[in-house]
Amino acid sequence: MKVCVLTLGCKVNLYESEVIKEQFISNNFQIVDLNNNPNIIIINTCSVTNQSDSKSRKMIRRAKKINPDSIIVVCGCFAENHKENILSLGVDILIGNKDKSRIINLINDYYETKTPIVKFYDLNNSLFEDMVINNFENRTRGFVKIQDGCNNYCSYCIIPYVRGSIRNKDINVAYEEIKELVNKGYKEIVLTGIHTGSYGAGTNYNLTTLIKKISSLKELKRIRISSIEITEIDDDFLKELKINKKICDHLHIPLQSGEDSVLKMMNRKYNIQEYKELINKIRKIRPNINITTDVIVGFPTETKENFRETIKNIKEIKFGKIHVFPYSKRNGTAAARMKDIVSSIEKKNRSKELINLSLELEHDYYLKFIDQKIEVLIEEVNDNYSMGHTSNYIKVVINKKLKPNQEYIGKFTLLDKNNVKIL
Repeated sequence: MKVCVLTLGCKVNLYESEVIKEQFISNNFQIVDLNNNPNIIIINTCSVTNQSDSKSRKMIRRAKKINPDSIIVVCGCFAENHKENILSLGVDILIGNKDKSRIINLINDYYETKTPIVKFYDLNNSLFEDMVINNFENRTRGFVKIQDGCNNYCSYCIIPYVRGSIRNKDINVAYEEIKELVNKGYKEIVLTGIHTGSYGAGTNYNLTTLIKKISSLKELKRIRISSIEITEIDDDFLKELKINKKICDHLHIPLQSGEDSVLKMMNRKYNIQEYKELINKIRKIRPNINITTDVIVGFPTETKENFRETIKNIKEIKFGKIHVFPYSKRNGTAAARMKDIVSSIEKKNRSKELINLSLELEHDYYLKFIDQKIEVLIEEVNDNYSMGHTSNYIKVVINKKLKPNQEYIGKFTLLDKNNVKIL
């Protein structure tokens, strides 16, 4: 039988979808795309913004239109957030963010009963759902989900409501999964979760403990952290960052706003001065580290003056890249009840300004490495060029046909604001 797995959203969803694919392959199913007549279609959805909701809904409708006779399975955050409206789209199995590892069992149940299956749980009182992956299709970088859920309840964010409270993969289970991936040749491991930096909360270990433990794996060359909050960067983490060269020279640390009154209304747990001070500590340890961030523009209470303050502080911090998100109202969150003073046109204008600033900062960061030798882990190989990333997450093009997963050292030169290459 043929299965199609479609994924929207974050790296956690990508990891979970890879686990789902692997389970089907091990049960002798064939993985195909949507246009290759799959018997089963699994759609792992996202709901972080209104646009994510729209994409998820369109994906379900498109799958049903192209393959009306396929079994349609919908899971993920959009399912959790809009469960009441999804069955009308012709879905056969509807689950949220639990039981993704049991989809094969649910499909077998469906074949027996021929009736729609709907299963949801209280994610605030659920255990971590262990998923273990042994291989990633067409990847040189191994993603490992070590954590789920979030307790922060930022006023704009729906994620705590659709992912539940924080919960963790046992450190020994995580270690064995990573060890297996390293044994299979993966040289870079990305530690990921909904709130990765909270890993180990309520136990006698944390993210730094796990990093130390997996660093003993000799063939593991890089440890990358998908994202970490500034409030989770403690002295132990900084000490490890200083001595452990396997930790990638790149940290993604969400800012969300560069103005204190907006940060307070967002229910973020820091002010801009605290954020800057920790960034300075990191750069004293690793002067050339690439620090990237997320910023929301057009939050309901963000004035023009607030936005100008954000721009000023971003220029001072000198991020390597900014992921810009226009504020998206999420019903059920505290921000949804706030009076919105920012028009759609103003959000677009602020987004454009911040995106342009991000391109400038990214270009400035690249300039530091001109004519320097840098090491690239090759991820993609074509007939006349290869592509990969450096430890500090610069995407590099090399005008040679190399081997995937090969470490390559060459001299860095800049092509334009968005592309670099190695001579």
